Amino acid sequence: MKIVALSALVIAAIVYVVTYILGPSGWVGYLNSAAEASMVGALADWFAVTALFKRPLGLPIPHTAIIPTRKDTIGSALSDFVGTNFLAEEVVRGKLSSVAIAARIGAWLRKEESAERVTAELATVLRGVVTVLRDEDVQAVMEQAVVRRLVDQPWGPPLGKILARVFEDGSHHRLVDLVTDRAYAWVRDNHETVLGVVAERSPSWSPKFVDEMLADKVYTELLAFAWAVKVDVNHPMRQALDGFLVEFAKDLQTDPEMMQRAENVKQQVLEHPEVQGLISSAWGTAKRMLLDAAEDPSSELRRRVRDGLVNLGKRLESDPGLQSKVDGWVEGAAGYVVRNYATEISTLISDTVERWDGKEASRKIEIQVGKDLQFIRINGTIVGALAGLVIHAVTQLF
Repeated sequence: MKIVALSALVIAAIVYVVTYILGPSGWVGYLNSAAEASMVGALADWFAVTALFKRPLGLPIPHTAIIPTRKDTIGSALSDFVGTNFLAEEVVRGKLSSVAIAARIGAWLRKEESAERVTAELATVLRGVVTVLRDEDVQAVMEQAVVRRLVDQPWGPPLGKILARVFEDGSHHRLVDLVTDRAYAWVRDNHETVLGVVAERSPSWSPKFVDEMLADKVYTELLAFAWAVKVDVNHPMRQALDGFLVEFAKDLQTDPEMMQRAENVKQQVLEHPEVQGLISSAWGTAKRMLLDAAEDPSSELRRRVRDGLVNLGKRLESDPGLQSKVDGWVEGAAGYVVRNYATEISTLISDTVERWDGKEASRKIEIQVGKDLQFIRINGTIVGALAGLVIHAVTQLF
């Protein structure tokens, strides 16, 4: 474009020289005046365009090389302009309110491929976070946040409340059924063991056949008792067990001695080597599970996240109440950002321009807009020629 603009100037100069030699009579005078004014216009606009980016002919003419010498001022002014006109809270809120962000996100997110894409990105983020975290740091946090909390929190009253609700609802009856079933089965299958226990407890002077008769009687009664407890849900033994459990749950909440015994059990459990090993390896196990789930596109974790995103997208697209709420959140968040950080955001422009070298900044801007600026030179050449032609015609007329 510089060559085109320069060519227009050269053509005007050639026409001027030729018409000057021919003499300014008749139509040649008109052409000579047009060529002369065209050169003036071309040179003037060349000077104006060049003065933006450099000093014309290298001469230290005032108010030239504007961009290299005043880039910081230009960057600051541009920063203020953007901050005032584009990062104003009312402008941002107005733009967001007209965009219907929630509905657009919903329409995009409800598509399976979109939800899968978001899920894959979340999996990548999860892998990055899990990989960056040091195992010893996470383990220390877990010990502080979980183990210490368990140690500081008394177990008796909360456990008593939970057991009281379980016993009140009768949810423990299945466990009692299981225990009675196992007790009956043990008595039924251990006849010789029962006989041996009775024989060991009998006097040494007692005849053997008497011991056997007594043992059989004890076994028969014990088996009948175990059967009765097993099949009769209203058996006194079951009622006694229910009463004991209810009283036990109450004691855990109110009896200081029982509460202290629960605390002792807690300490023994938490200090047990197996429990300590479990706590130490918990993060490693969880980490492997998370990484495996994040890597596998068909894992339950990713499937649930993907389905949840699709359902969220459908709700965002069809629920006006949810759309309004989400749009309000987005507008509020954007308003907060521009209200408190608009200056920091806009100074990114001025700070970036300040770091540019003057000549480099001038070159970047000239590459972006230089083509259009060369049209100014071309237009100046043409407009100058027309102006010269009109001026010569008016002169001749008067």
